Amino acid sequence: MSLRPDWLPALAAFEAAARQQNFARAAEELHLTASAVSHHVRRLEARLGVALFQRHARGVSLTAEGRQLADAASDAFTDVEAALQGVRQRREREQTLRITTLHSLAHTWLLPRLSGFTAQFPYLGLVIDTEPALTRFDDGGPDLGIRHGPGQWPGLVSRYLMPDRLFAVASPARVAAEQTRQPADVLKLPLIADLARQGWSDWCRQARLTLPARAPSYTFSDSTDALEAAALGLGATLARESIVTPWIDQGRLQRLPGPMLEARWSYYVVYPQHRRLSPVAERFVEWLISETRPSSSGKV
Repeated sequence: MSLRPDWLPALAAFEAAARQQNFARAAEELHLTASAVSHHVRRLEARLGVALFQRHARGVSLTAEGRQLADAASDAFTDVEAALQGVRQRREREQTLRITTLHSLAHTWLLPRLSGFTAQFPYLGLVIDTEPALTRFDDGGPDLGIRHGPGQWPGLVSRYLMPDRLFAVASPARVAAEQTRQPADVLKLPLIADLARQGWSDWCRQARLTLPARAPSYTFSDSTDALEAAALGLGATLARESIVTPWIDQGRLQRLPGPMLEARWSYYVVYPQHRRLSPVAERFVEWLISETRPSSSGKV
């Protein structure tokens, strides 16, 4: 006797009734009536020519044949559910792109551009992780990362995105009030720092000035906080060209006299060597690279 597709509703009703040992609870689980479950079971029994349940006043119990079929049906439905779950998870992974990057770059560079990419993939879900610690690319972890560094990380493929430069900035009001006209005037302002590897000592060295012993007056772990502090008039900070654009465009910060430092580190998009990129991840990498070309938006 071969299993035909029209047996499946009856088998599903039987499996639920066998597991629940109760037609009413099986009906509730399957969103059917108890009479519908009973009809399915009787139809299955008629086709097999055996009784699957012993019916009595307090409910039902499985016969020996019913127990044999219930065990097989339960295993089969469990296997199908596991397969369905695997398909769903794979589809979810294909429709979700997980990215890890610095908060400063996400806030000032990536987010203003992101609609250009999502317009091409309106059904794609993006998960953007901006934790300060570098996220590991384990299974189930991010697909891609955007990192600021030397360009070489063990176990990762790295593709160059863009360079960076640093220069001093402060709020226009503070510049006017302090009459900041020369590089030496910058050092009269309270100095704001972040935790980047290049800082005021490098700027002073290139400007041929001596860093004041009191500097810096403020230190922030995040570059965007340092820029915001400068925009609020707390002093001067060194801005990375890649992330300061929103503050300058809004007129909240302006460049101060002094040298422009070439950053020792650059930005790279990275992904694990052991994992093949999905087609949408490959498209995202190509889109990122295109966005760093001056012709794509007029600015990097």
